[in-house]
Amino acid sequence: MNGYYELKEAAGGKFKFNLKAGNHEIILSSQLYTTKAAAQNGIESCQKNGTDDAKFERLTSKADQPYFRLKAGNGQIIGSSEMYSSEAARDNGIKSVQTNCATTTIK
Repeated sequence: MNGYYELKEAAGGKFKFNLKAGNHEIILSSQLYTTKAAAQNGIESCQKNGTDDAKFERLTSKADQPYFRLKAGNGQIIGSSEMYSSEAARDNGIKSVQTNCATTTIK
């Protein structure tokens, strides 16, 4: 089973997308976009930048939980991960994004 993007309307008429792995787990969540077209551009940016390891920012939260952000070439944040229990789990999350981001399936 391959990964896919889930594009949906959020509160206030804004839009967001989640990149989901083949097991339907969310591996990357976008920011809120003002239009559906802008969210679709975000998906295209994820498809383009998600395979480049240098575009991933590996971070640790104030609660000492590892997570990551994917950034576009212009430094804008495309999406963020959940909080992970370990750096190894976070790095597996990054690998999952790199594996699944090129999908053209949008639900």
